[in-house]
Amino acid sequence: MARKTKTMDGNSAAAHVSYAFTEVAAIYPITPSSNMAEATDKMAADGVKNLFGQPVKVAEMQSEAGAAGAVHGSLAAGALTTTYTASQGLLLMIPNMYKIAGELLPSVINVSARCVSSHALNIFGDHSDIYACRQTGYAMLCSNSAQEVMDLGAVAHLATLKCRVPFLHFFDGFRTSHEIQKIQVWDYAELAEMMDWDAVNAFRRHALNPEHPVLRGSAQNPDIFFQAREACNPYYDKAVEATVAYMDEVNRRIGTDYKPFNYYGAPDAEKVIVAMGSVCETIEETVDYLNANGEKTGVVKVHLYRPFSVKHLLEVIPETVKVISVLDRTKEPGSLGEPLYLDVVAALRDTKFENVPVYGGRYGLGSKDTTPAHIISVFRNMDAAEPKKRFTIAIEDDVTHLSLPVTENPNTTPEGTHSCKFWGLGSDGTVGANKNSIKIIGDNTDMYAQGYFAYDSKKSGGVTISHLRFGKTPIKSTYLINKADFVACHNPSYVNKYHMVEDLKEGGTFLLNCSWDAAELDEKLPGSMKRYIAQNNIKFYTIDATHIAKEIGLGGRVNTILQAAFFGLSAIIPADKAVELMKDAATRSYSKKGEKIVAMNHQAIEAGVAGAKKVDVPAEWANAADTEEELVVNSNRPEMVKFVKDILDPTSRQLGDTLPVSTFSDAADGTFPQGSAAFEKRGIAVDVPTWVPENCIQCNFCSYVCPHAVIRPVALTEEEAKNAPEGMKMKPMTGVPGMMFAMTVSAMDCTGCGSCANVCPGMKGNKALVMNPLETQVGEQEKFNYGQTLDSKPEVTEKFTAATVKGSQFRTPLLEFSGACAGCGETPYAKLVTQLFGDRMYIANATGCSSIWGGSAPSTPYTVNKEGHGPAWSNSLFEDNAEFGYGMFLAQKQIRTRLAEKAAVLAECTHEDVAAAAKKWLETMNDGDTNKAASEEFKAVLAATTFEKDCCKAAAEEILTDADYLAKKSQWIFGGDGWAYDIGFGGLDHVIAQNEDVNILVFDTEVYSNTGGQASKSTPTGAVAQFAASGKVVKKKDLAQIAMSYGYVYVAQVAMGADYNQCLKAFREAESYHGPSIIIAYAPCINHGIKGGMGISMTEEKAAVAAGYWHNFRFDPRKTAAGENPFSLDSKAPSTSYRDFILNEVRYNSLLRAFPDRAETLFDKAEEAAVEKYDHLLRLKDLYAPAKDAE
Repeated sequence: MARKTKTMDGNSAAAHVSYAFTEVAAIYPITPSSNMAEATDKMAADGVKNLFGQPVKVAEMQSEAGAAGAVHGSLAAGALTTTYTASQGLLLMIPNMYKIAGELLPSVINVSARCVSSHALNIFGDHSDIYACRQTGYAMLCSNSAQEVMDLGAVAHLATLKCRVPFLHFFDGFRTSHEIQKIQVWDYAELAEMMDWDAVNAFRRHALNPEHPVLRGSAQNPDIFFQAREACNPYYDKAVEATVAYMDEVNRRIGTDYKPFNYYGAPDAEKVIVAMGSVCETIEETVDYLNANGEKTGVVKVHLYRPFSVKHLLEVIPETVKVISVLDRTKEPGSLGEPLYLDVVAALRDTKFENVPVYGGRYGLGSKDTTPAHIISVFRNMDAAEPKKRFTIAIEDDVTHLSLPVTENPNTTPEGTHSCKFWGLGSDGTVGANKNSIKIIGDNTDMYAQGYFAYDSKKSGGVTISHLRFGKTPIKSTYLINKADFVACHNPSYVNKYHMVEDLKEGGTFLLNCSWDAAELDEKLPGSMKRYIAQNNIKFYTIDATHIAKEIGLGGRVNTILQAAFFGLSAIIPADKAVELMKDAATRSYSKKGEKIVAMNHQAIEAGVAGAKKVDVPAEWANAADTEEELVVNSNRPEMVKFVKDILDPTSRQLGDTLPVSTFSDAADGTFPQGSAAFEKRGIAVDVPTWVPENCIQCNFCSYVCPHAVIRPVALTEEEAKNAPEGMKMKPMTGVPGMMFAMTVSAMDCTGCGSCANVCPGMKGNKALVMNPLETQVGEQEKFNYGQTLDSKPEVTEKFTAATVKGSQFRTPLLEFSGACAGCGETPYAKLVTQLFGDRMYIANATGCSSIWGGSAPSTPYTVNKEGHGPAWSNSLFEDNAEFGYGMFLAQKQIRTRLAEKAAVLAECTHEDVAAAAKKWLETMNDGDTNKAASEEFKAVLAATTFEKDCCKAAAEEILTDADYLAKKSQWIFGGDGWAYDIGFGGLDHVIAQNEDVNILVFDTEVYSNTGGQASKSTPTGAVAQFAASGKVVKKKDLAQIAMSYGYVYVAQVAMGADYNQCLKAFREAESYHGPSIIIAYAPCINHGIKGGMGISMTEEKAAVAAGYWHNFRFDPRKTAAGENPFSLDSKAPSTSYRDFILNEVRYNSLLRAFPDRAETLFDKAEEAAVEKYDHLLRLKDLYAPAKDAE
């Protein structure tokens, strides 16, 4: 049966094939596997039927451990069940994997293999997760490409039914999971033909059922457990047989040659690499190149890793082999070698190959790119007189000297392959447009197509690099493009940051999105770029896509325009055909957003094709001098200067791959200094705010809401005003005579969201902030920098205290310039906390959006004040964050309790000043506001005193040794709703139940923001999200009500944009409460699809409260003891339309277009729930009222 071809990525291929064999899918989101579950959910929502004639039943669980438990239960009861996961998620499934394998329940877990966190989080690909499962009893089948995922995915599902051993089907995260390829797709009818229906029936009959009850999962004692465990051995022999049989059947049907181990290369090869995963494609390409040049090389590609079949390995190794190198994509510290290496060494023992040297190497950890040059270095190591028997590739290890040098870097890409590279800005649509380009070419021509997309760890606003290849032959280049035919730069600020044109082949094409004319190009382009363009005959074009997008009404979305320009210039397909296909693709992509959006994109396509202008490259550019300036780091912190120069600057310029191991010798445990984000100066905004003093009422609202802390009020003395940079705008400060006021803007750190201008009340209808192009405001950076050198003014902070919105903004934010999205709804809350308590904060941060914008290398946005104090931040995992933060608190409490015992000794000291200081410290020990000063006084007195008594001397020495624990710290636990409502809820609940002094801040975006917008138990009824493609049915979990039920937990719900004062009050009350507190903060997210964009996120918060969608309230247990009502409902009764509010967001209005009848039903249900919730809150107000009030 001939198969159709489609353009898709590995995740989509896995979802397509697994759906056929699946009755139940228990899922949970984790990057990079979430897309498989999302595709499964969407297919089910669309009514696609599996081989059993039903849509798959998709169940989202609260964690991967929960998903594994559901898989186990569903299998036990007789339904064929699947899940999809990666990394820590897979490790959480291990206990259930032991059970599923032990009970011989046929099933498949599809894994996009990903790095497991160690010294740092890495969400990218390697094999550390799957290797951790090799002892569970699962068969393990590896696919090396999207096509293999499609083909071998079927083998896994078919073989598991035949042999009863469950399978872990894995492929490389990101490189295979997200790489788009043109592949052949199974027809479900053909899969049904291959299915062993008798095995399905046997599985059903063997399942638990009261009609024929059995006990399964007994407790066994030492007398029989061992023997019973060994009884499964024949099933594993059968697993190999079943896998081979189905590989043969697949081969017969589609003409492939899949085996447990496949050999590729010279039949008489002398040097052979053994590897598994996507690197095998690169090795094949390299082998072709080397063999074409007279060498004898080959590669053994591992497919069936468990059970490991020695017989099938030996069958494919060439008799002529003289040396073997095994590549592992993991690191097992302290071992004799990595897992695959050890397996191969053991397999060759007592065989004809036992005397063949076997070397072991590590590659590709955390998606480190592995190129043909690196593979050649492995072959050259095998030739060496003194080869390295253990080695690493693609890095420079100048510490333990294990790395192999790169001596050759040839172009191994087959002739006729077009390689294209696109530099974009996260959320500008570049990646989406390039995915469309891949599908347009792949689905409408006979060309092969490949697309891979590299990202930094910023949210929207980070750099994205799209790697696209098109050719007449299959594309095996599973590595980043460094020899391109076409390079496009979609953001002009990149020209001075990144080496882009250097990736172009001679005669290649460079397209730059900018508004510059010839003279400006000559002025603004760096010398190295001009020189390379001229010396390598680069065809240079510009297009002002930013201006075109604004004119059309697309805002900053330049993607469609630049995609059209690419098709117009590259001539990969005829321009008129490209325009037709692009318009069709735009209609499909944007139809859910309305006809107006579709029409604008059609207009953008036409403008893009016509808009590129050829630049006549001046001959003198060939001799252009270098213009790059030496980096100057203005910091009085030596560790920061070193960090910025050695790590942040090269990494920010996409040169991190070149850094040697020694650079990180002082950071082996993952420790980075706080505050390095201030040195990035990304300059990514299109427009930034300009302050208009005459319209300013000095309310500081703009600073309060700024997600990136780029706009700050400054108070200046008369002398400071005189010394200010020329042109610095200021006006007399209201309420503090003799002081000047200025609102300063860090233009180069601004993301251009416009939230500040949006909330500015202005004066007499005129805004005090207006948005202007970045290039016109660069000079404001000097004024901002000057403002940061000025000391705080006691008279200002006394007049405007931190208890007021205005006064809080004269406190230095200790979260600044993060990688959060422009207009982020989360960071304003976190920034405010640091302004209030940052100099004494501990932060335990759950993995998620807040850990990515809060702690992604190389920049660190949490910073320090002028005394060097600031938030001590750490991330453990996703699921354990409350417990992690609680552990931090316990450590502080234990150490401070010991110090208190020593202070009690000193309180009896004969030195009166020591005794007084000790007593004052003890009295204020648990008061964050007063204990800092008492601690400083205590330390000073102890340091200045000579003690006669040994007991006092010893106590003083011990206190001074641990003096950094003296001051009362503020323990905070940050995380999103996916953590707090779902995977981390059990831990959160346990921690607040301990009645200890910890503060929890939940950034409630109502979806799993970081993994792409999956539904959580916080997602309201009717919202469309990943895993809820047809709208969520059940209502939002009431986390606040659960917390309030304890009676001793401080609880608040806040929406900053709805009530600035209530939000500030809640944070101050929560921190001052000597018990557990939880603040649930409504945070608009880019996943919501707000009409008007994220620049109006504060307005959206205000609208949410006005419509009764969200409610602000506080519950303070202290008031109960004081005879007052502990519950304060801070929201007024809803005054605007609930329906109008939700239809302002794509997550709701898209349901109305896709499933109109269902939408009406769910929206009615959601509105009823909102009314019930407000009525319930009114009843709570009465319920908690003291008896006399109730009367």
